[in-house]
Amino acid sequence: MTSKLDQLKQFTTVVADTGDFDAIARLKPVDATTNPSLLLKAAALPLYREHLQRAIDAGKGDLDLASDHFGVAVGQAILDVIPGRISTEVDARLSFDTAATLRRAERLVELYDQAGVGRERILIKIASTWEGIRAAEQLEKAGVQTNLTLLFSFAQARACADAGAFLISPFVGRIYDWYKKAEGRDYVGAEDPGVQSVTRIYNYYKAHGHKTVVMGASFRNISQIEQLAGCDRLTISPDLLQQLADDDSALQRVLDAQVAGNAEAALPESRFRWDMNEDAMATEKLAEGIRQFARDQEKLEKLLATQA
Repeated sequence: MTSKLDQLKQFTTVVADTGDFDAIARLKPVDATTNPSLLLKAAALPLYREHLQRAIDAGKGDLDLASDHFGVAVGQAILDVIPGRISTEVDARLSFDTAATLRRAERLVELYDQAGVGRERILIKIASTWEGIRAAEQLEKAGVQTNLTLLFSFAQARACADAGAFLISPFVGRIYDWYKKAEGRDYVGAEDPGVQSVTRIYNYYKAHGHKTVVMGASFRNISQIEQLAGCDRLTISPDLLQQLADDDSALQRVLDAQVAGNAEAALPESRFRWDMNEDAMATEKLAEGIRQFARDQEKLEKLLATQA
C-alpha cells in the first residue's frame, strides 16, 4: 500500500518544518524551512556543533552576524539532502522596519552566495507585517524570492499577493489554537478555522490568477493536513510527516485550482491596517509570533555569546 505521505506528494509539494538533518534525510521532503525557534533547537544538536563554532568565529563578536552565519550554515547543510529550496528567516525584531529587513535579507543572500548557493535555492522568510510585505516587494523586484510568514489573516494574504511575494505561509495550527481557546471548543475536519482560512486564501488566489504560492504551516494534527491536501505546498513537522508515512489508508485531494480570473485592485495600507484591527485573532497571533521568534533569536544570540 502507498503511504499517505506518498499520496500527498502526488498533488502537494511537501516541505519539512525542521532543522533536524536526520529527519529530513529520512522523510525526503522537496523543500525545508527554518525559523529562530528551529535554529535554536538545531544549535543544541551535535551535528551542528562545528557550524555553530564557525558562525561564532565569523561573527567576530557581532551576534547578529554570527546568527546569520549559523542560519545559512544550517540551510546549506539541509540543501545537501533536499532537491528544492530552504527558507531562512530575517530577524523578527526587524518586522516593523522595511529598510533594516532589506539589509538583513541582502546579507543572508550574500552569505548564501559566498557558500556557493544560488538564489534559485533559497527563500527569504519575512513576517507579514505591512513593513515586511513592502520589503518583500522590493526583494522580489530585485530577483530575491520571499516566503511571507506569520500570516493569519485574509488581509495579509491579499497584500502579499499584491506585492508579488513568491510564497506565503498561513499558520493553520496557531489560528486553530486561538479559536479553540477563545470559544472553548475543539474543531474537527473542514470546520477547523485554520483550515478554513487557508482554503479561502487558496481559492481566492486561484480564482484571481495570483501566482503567489500558498504553503500551509503550523499543523497540530493529521486531520488539518488531510483537509488541505492539494494545497500548493504544506510545511510539516517530522512527527506528523512520520505519522503520514506510517499510514497506508487512502488520502483524497480536497483543494484544486480553479480557472484563473481577473485580479482585484491592490489593497491599500489603510484598508490593510483596518482589516487587521478588525481581526482580533490575526492581530494577537501576529504580535505573539513576532515576540516568540524574537525571544528565541535572543536565546540563540546568548548561546553564541557564551560559546565564544
